[in-house]
Amino acid sequence: MYSDIPGGTPPYVYHFNSGDECGNYNGEGDCYNREHSFPKSWFNDAMPMYSDLFHIYPTDGYVNGKRNNYPYGKVGNASWTSQNGSKLGNCTVTGYSGVVFEPIDEYKGDLARTYFYMATRYYTEDGGWAGSEMVTGCLPKPWALAMLRQWAAQDPVSQKEIDRNNAIYQIQNNRNPFIDHPEYAEAIWGTSAGITNPAEAVSVSVYPNPVQDYCTITLSNFMPVNNEVITLSNMAGQHINIPVTFQDHSLVLNTQALPKGIYLLQLHSSDFSVNLQTKILK
Repeated sequence: MYSDIPGGTPPYVYHFNSGDECGNYNGEGDCYNREHSFPKSWFNDAMPMYSDLFHIYPTDGYVNGKRNNYPYGKVGNASWTSQNGSKLGNCTVTGYSGVVFEPIDEYKGDLARTYFYMATRYYTEDGGWAGSEMVTGCLPKPWALAMLRQWAAQDPVSQKEIDRNNAIYQIQNNRNPFIDHPEYAEAIWGTSAGITNPAEAVSVSVYPNPVQDYCTITLSNFMPVNNEVITLSNMAGQHINIPVTFQDHSLVLNTQALPKGIYLLQLHSSDFSVNLQTKILK
């Protein structure tokens, strides 16, 4: 990712199981090793994060060393540039001005979706993580999240990502849902509630969120709830069945047995042609 030039000629090519693995290196092109794109020091070298393939990538050893455990970011004046154009330097993203590492545009979306995966896979399991200037536990800080959302939008899912997602599934038996469903990122972290084609604007409130034993969803008064269809899905896209009761202009979800995690809730009103999508946490 820090050496490849998609659609072009990379400066060097490594062959697995051919003696190209590091070893010692003095410069680019000497050998490759594996990089924790979410640096291992941020989670104290702990398992299972240490060996989670979704954030581990083969990289040139020298470039990996240059990246070190710096956050990703947008570089102004580069202090160092790799042969494929990846940069090291001070950050120009509003909210952070320290040293960052910037990959080339063709891989920014890949890494954004990697960080979205880490944020959901290890949500509520990151107690004691050291974190960094880029993340608190497993969750990106506001400046980083805004940047990663932009990177994901500008660099859509590639066939290479899809193939890698499928290959890792065969080994780890889990998937990166943001590769299968890239729209999940905006559904979770976007500013829009996801209302499409409403008869008029629908106000919605979710309380409490994160949920406890129950979660109440209150809709604006004009919209009845007797003809609603509720769909709750986990981040793997699997539908979750939970008890729902209707009370005036509210829906009460029994979330007592719901496992901890992030979920997408979709509500469809046949009366008002409203399709509402929002997130709930537990």
